[in-house]
Amino acid sequence: MSTTSSTDIIETMGQWFDKFPPLPKNVREILVTITPWIALIFGILGILGGIAGLGILTVFSPFAVLGGVSGYGNSFIAALIYLVSAILLLAAFPGTKAKKANGWKLFFWSRVVSLIGGLVGFAIVSAIIGALIGFYLLFQIKSYYK
Repeated sequence: MSTTSSTDIIETMGQWFDKFPPLPKNVREILVTITPWIALIFGILGILGGIAGLGILTVFSPFAVLGGVSGYGNSFIAALIYLVSAILLLAAFPGTKAKKANGWKLFFWSRVVSLIGGLVGFAIVSAIIGALIGFYLLFQIKSYYK
């Protein structure tokens, strides 16, 4: 049985996204400058939204059961997954601010977790489009993080 490390996954995805056209250097530098703040702002908003979403889902769960709503459990799981993604974004803030590879990896895994949340929550098309854009931008700036 072979094991795949996170580095192998990142390298494989990097090879896929290396085939896309590169962004101009000044755009990449701007992205590197704003990435920590994106992580901080969306991390905070994600945590607040995740907690609010979980609260709303919890309050309305008895009504969903009585009403025979299907897929309600998936929404609850998706909200938990999005909460994990937001926590990873907050954890990525110091590393991306210091331009450390670990910060970039946390941001990367936040995008992976967010993609999984979108797939679980049945937002498949938007999750895939968001992931493609997010991963493209992340791999454009990967070389700036050491």
